[in-house]
Amino acid sequence: MPTLYVTAPPAAADDLADTLVSERLAACVNAIDCQSTYRWDDEVAHDDERVLLIKTTAEAADRATERIEALHPHEVPCIERFETDDVLDRFGSWINESVD
Repeated sequence: MPTLYVTAPPAAADDLADTLVSERLAACVNAIDCQSTYRWDDEVAHDDERVLLIKTTAEAADRATERIEALHPHEVPCIERFETDDVLDRFGSWINESVD
């Protein structure tokens, strides 16, 4: 059962979370405020962002990634996929029931 890790500007993060859950590409999205430091155009940049932990299914993960890419405001969005092999059975069942 994958979890997608995505960073985005706060307003975009809220829209991404709402869209993914509304479109049943994710069962749940946790949003955590963070400060990102990164290199862009050969400069060090700092931005307020949100980390999104997107709970989805193996079957929906690619579609969720495509949707994130389509909506994300960054030219190179951070989208990482983590496989979660050990989840509470009831939680895994809820995710499977919540995602198409």
